[in-house]
Amino acid sequence: MKDPTASLVLAAHLALLSSISFGGFPTVLPDVRNLVTANGWATDQEFANFFAISQVVPGPNMILMMSFVGLKVGGILGAITSALATFGPPCLMYYTSYRLWDRFRDRPWQQIVRRGLAPLTIGLVIAGGYVMARAADIGWQRALVTAVAIGMMLGTRLNPLWILAAGGVLGGLGFV
Repeated sequence: MKDPTASLVLAAHLALLSSISFGGFPTVLPDVRNLVTANGWATDQEFANFFAISQVVPGPNMILMMSFVGLKVGGILGAITSALATFGPPCLMYYTSYRLWDRFRDRPWQQIVRRGLAPLTIGLVIAGGYVMARAADIGWQRALVTAVAIGMMLGTRLNPLWILAAGGVLGGLGFV
């Protein structure tokens, strides 16, 4: 499915979403998943696999994930376009915003903005995690692994990398 029109639609959507994502690109993953699955560009399982692979590999993981989606939709050109659409608009906005933020750093409205964005960002990150868990939890075994991982994250002080590694081992051994 190497459709140049689909690559442009994907890139435009990613550029828009990356421009409005507070707290990073994971906050808009539900919207990306809806676009990708609704157009038949990838299944829920493929989308979850893209996410899993991008989380394991070091580096800018959401750019990598959107490159995987772009590769599936439009080949290598789709991957490049998706990557640029994911980081280009926010980089420009961050640079401009930082310049303005620094210029007005002593203004009281900055503290108000910070307090308002914190709960918004937390909610968006939780929503993104929920959507990814729902996409990956096909079958009771995967749902159980997700529930145990959440329980361990909330109930212990265990480093999340160990939980991630355990899930990878279970998947690698074919248990999930």
